[in-house]
Amino acid sequence: MTVRAESIESMEQLAVAWRAMVLDRDADADVRDLPGIAVRWADCRFAFWNCVTLTEVGADGALLEQRLGQAADIMRAKGHAGFLWLFEDLLDEEARAGMRAAAERAGLRYAFSGAGMAGDLLPIPEPFHPDLTFERVGTDEQLRAYADLNSRAYGFPLEDGRDGLLGSALWKERAHAYLGLRDGVAVSCAATVEADGRLFVALVATAPEWQRRGYAEAVTRKALYEGARATGLTRATLHATAAGAPVYPRIGFEPNSPLHFYGLRN
Repeated sequence: MTVRAESIESMEQLAVAWRAMVLDRDADADVRDLPGIAVRWADCRFAFWNCVTLTEVGADGALLEQRLGQAADIMRAKGHAGFLWLFEDLLDEEARAGMRAAAERAGLRYAFSGAGMAGDLLPIPEPFHPDLTFERVGTDEQLRAYADLNSRAYGFPLEDGRDGLLGSALWKERAHAYLGLRDGVAVSCAATVEADGRLFVALVATAPEWQRRGYAEAVTRKALYEGARATGLTRATLHATAAGAPVYPRIGFEPNSPLHFYGLRN
C-alpha cells in the first residue's frame, strides 16, 4: 500500500469498527456518514464511544476549516464529551501545517496524539507470558474488569468505562476480548473484532501499577492469535496512543498516519 492508501484504510477502519461498537452500546446512537464527516456518537459517559472523524482525502486549508467547524457544532449538540479524530496524512500540506490553529478557531482543544498502525502479520505464535494467564471475556464480571482496566489506564472515572461496556453483547460474544490475569487478578486487557476483512485491535489497557512489564503486548498477542484462528484473517489494524505505540511494532505493526484527538474547548 502507499502511505496515503494506508491512511485511508486507517480512517475507514475507525468508521467501520466504531459503527458496530457504538450501535452495540445504543441502537439509536448517532451514526451518520455526512459529506467529509463520519459521526459515531453513543452520547454516553465513555468518551471513546463519542467520536467524529474527518473523511475527505486531500482536504486543503479552507475545507479543513469548514469541516472542523461543522464537527465542533455536532459535538456541541451532544450531552456528553467525546473526541474529534483527525488523521493528519489525509490532509494536504497546507492543511497539515495549519490544523492546530484551525482547530482552535473552531473551538476545539488539542487532547493527545497517536498513530494508525497496520500489518499483514497473522498468524502469530500462541502467546506466553510467565506472569499471566488469559481469560476470554464472557461474563458480566469479566466485562466489568475489562471496563475498569480501561478507565484506570486512560484516567476516566470507573463509571465511565462501565457505562460504555456493561451490558454489551458484542464484547462478550463477537469480540475476541481477553483479560491478562496475574495471580488471578485482571491486570491487562485487549480485544480484536472483525472489521471489513481485517482484525481491528481495540481498548488495550494495563493497570497503571503493572505497566512496562510486557503485559499489554502479551494480551494483545492473545487477542490477535485467537481472532486470527477463528476468522482466518491475516491483516490487522489499530489506533495507538503515543504512550502505547511502542508496543505494537514488536508484534509486527507498522505506523501509518499520525492521529490527533481534539475535544471541545470549555
